[in-house]
Amino acid sequence: MREQVDVVVIGAGAAGMMAAAVAGQRGRKVVLIDHAEKLAEKIRISGGGRCNFTNVGTSPANFLSDNPHFCRSALSRYTAQDFIKLVERYGIAWHEKHKGQLFCDDSAQRIIDMLVSECELGKVSWRQPCKVTDLRREGEAWALDTTHGPLQAASVVIATGGLSIPKIGATDFGHRIARQFDIPLIAPRPALVPLTFDPTAWAPFAELAGASLEVEVSCAEGHFREDLLFTHRGLSGPAILQISSFWQPGEALTIDLVPDQRLDEALIAAKHGNKQHVANVLSQWLPSRLAAAWTERHGLSGKPIADCADKALRELARATHAWQLKPAGSEGYRKAEVTRGGVDTRALDQKTMMAQSQPGLYFVGEVMDVTGWLGGYNFQWAWASGVAAGRSA
Repeated sequence: MREQVDVVVIGAGAAGMMAAAVAGQRGRKVVLIDHAEKLAEKIRISGGGRCNFTNVGTSPANFLSDNPHFCRSALSRYTAQDFIKLVERYGIAWHEKHKGQLFCDDSAQRIIDMLVSECELGKVSWRQPCKVTDLRREGEAWALDTTHGPLQAASVVIATGGLSIPKIGATDFGHRIARQFDIPLIAPRPALVPLTFDPTAWAPFAELAGASLEVEVSCAEGHFREDLLFTHRGLSGPAILQISSFWQPGEALTIDLVPDQRLDEALIAAKHGNKQHVANVLSQWLPSRLAAAWTERHGLSGKPIADCADKALRELARATHAWQLKPAGSEGYRKAEVTRGGVDTRALDQKTMMAQSQPGLYFVGEVMDVTGWLGGYNFQWAWASGVAAGRSA
């Protein structure tokens, strides 16, 4: 015999716990299911273990989607300030880093514990670890078969995330459910992910692994000023994670390695009476290892700057301000912080997150084609979309 409930939420991450808590506190009988043994691993590891839980500057402009206006309604009805009030109600100390990013002073576990407490206030029942083996429509209700027994519910909320970081349990469950019920998908791909390069072409830079600097990076659709990090296989750091969400395979990136400097003027001015090699002069603005590799790449290794023609220095400056390079690919879902693409939001109600063709079936969080920038925006979307579904389901 099937257990009768009002709402089943599948996925006990950020969006799922928020949806379950809000629905439960409305008096709905809620069951929350997750297949993983550990709860909310993605929250736990986020922000270096301190959880970058929102961004005070959140706006629809900070999100990517094929349907860019979809996120506006949910974000306006549950804001970063709303979540901050919840955090403060639980006495969780936090601090702001640059560009509006908010982090716990203590551990990300405080956010997880808060969400669990909110679910307990709503008398949410937990099933974990538990797998859903079948979901189908039966009349006006939804029938679920699970490894903890059968359920029947008026509403089902899919909060199973994207494909990012499979080692902590990411699966395509939500995408499969969408396909099962003929709900369209935007092709998923890794986002907020390090980019890789052809090993042969990258060999001169692989030895720079660990070097970092602030840069401006751009491609056809995006432009960011953030820190860049060299790796053995390519580039990472906030600048690259940000641009990776906009970058298209086969497209080149343009990187300004010294965005605050008129380098041509500075190098030519440095010639007079200066016996230093070009690399030494360049290391005023670049990490010394990068300055050495960069001058070697441009045929100026070991050359005193006083002996360099102005034309050669201008060319070096031009290349430094506009380094053109074409990634071979990315580090994939194993290192991607989020998944771009997913359930096409044109098939969903923007106020409730319910599928327009399937009454009572909701999608929230990363499973949808709404992808935030780096910096707490994806968590704010999880809270906002979770609340929207929780208020309706």
